Amino acid sequence: MQGTGPTEDLRGTILQLRESVLQQKETLLSQQDTIRELTSKLSRCESQSSAEPGTNDAKAGLPGARKIPPKGSLGDLSRGPAAETLSSLGQTLQTLKTRLENLEQYSRGNTSTQTSTMKDLLQSKIEDLERQVLSRVNSLEEGKLGGKNDSEQRGKIESTLTSLHQRISDLEKGQKENRPTDKFQLTFPLRTNYMYAKVKKSLPEMYAFTVCMWLKSNASPGVGTPFSYAVPGQANEVVLIEWGNNPMEILINDKVAKLPFVINDGKWHHICLTWTTRDGVWEAYQDGTLKGSGENLAPYHPIKPHGVLVLGQEQDTLGGGFDATQAFVGELSHFNIWDRKLVPAEVYNLATCSTKAPASNVITWSESNIDIYGGATKWTFEACRQIN
Repeated sequence: MQGTGPTEDLRGTILQLRESVLQQKETLLSQQDTIRELTSKLSRCESQSSAEPGTNDAKAGLPGARKIPPKGSLGDLSRGPAAETLSSLGQTLQTLKTRLENLEQYSRGNTSTQTSTMKDLLQSKIEDLERQVLSRVNSLEEGKLGGKNDSEQRGKIESTLTSLHQRISDLEKGQKENRPTDKFQLTFPLRTNYMYAKVKKSLPEMYAFTVCMWLKSNASPGVGTPFSYAVPGQANEVVLIEWGNNPMEILINDKVAKLPFVINDGKWHHICLTWTTRDGVWEAYQDGTLKGSGENLAPYHPIKPHGVLVLGQEQDTLGGGFDATQAFVGELSHFNIWDRKLVPAEVYNLATCSTKAPASNVITWSESNIDIYGGATKWTFEACRQIN
């Protein structure tokens, strides 16, 4: 139903705010050369003013380099001992911006003028802090900041950050109290090797399963890996992947079946996969309709327990070894797993948001069941609105 009057104006303003934030993120990402130059100058300044014998940048060792924030963000300022504070502030600002974006999405359906005004103030504060952090980099480069002045400015910025954290936390608390725990989606906006979500519980031993989810993506070539389940000794216990120009595939114990899905059109699609260990029989459903089936997919191999279930990345090692070229780009929601094969009517009820849809009994889509990492974000989402 279309809104009118002040409510419509408010929603328009919030949409413009979101567009502005997205444009700001794109601008930051486009300024990689500038950030690299600042980082280089800062490192030279530090080496001249506070170098210690036997100390160099190489001691960082670069293990886990895939977990760093995106280049072009304030997190790139993390080189050398004297820059650690700047790095921490930069990463904190990025976190605050992400949390603010989540609140913007929630506020699309919120008619509270007070909430909108609070978000505007928070956004202004964050932008001001970004300018202060970059100003400190320039000042340090030019040798203008003494120890006392630097400490005073640092204290002022950290005090403001503390206040921002508290105010955003208050808004988030109200958001979570008003939103059902399953009405959310995960967004993976970039193809990276550090952005992912992890389900807190493992799968049990299973001799059959059904996995269903909502997906939206326009990534090309290939949408990437919506989910992967790895166990000790087998990274490809269960994997759903569309990589490069290949069709989407389901892997079970390294055995592969090609799937008939076509989902990278920028629209929401409901997909389900069923499998039984007896003869390795599988079925693939898209938007409630059976699109393909087959057999001999890892026959008589039970799905092993005690593994790691990751959303958005393909695992080469247990819980890690991510490759950016295989990362999922898009949006994902209502990821559920059953330890049995659903029948066609049950799959159709899920895809059409019927009240007769079966409840999952292995993995249930809930915010309390999922941790997110590397900049993946949670947004309010209602599946039934996408099909009505």
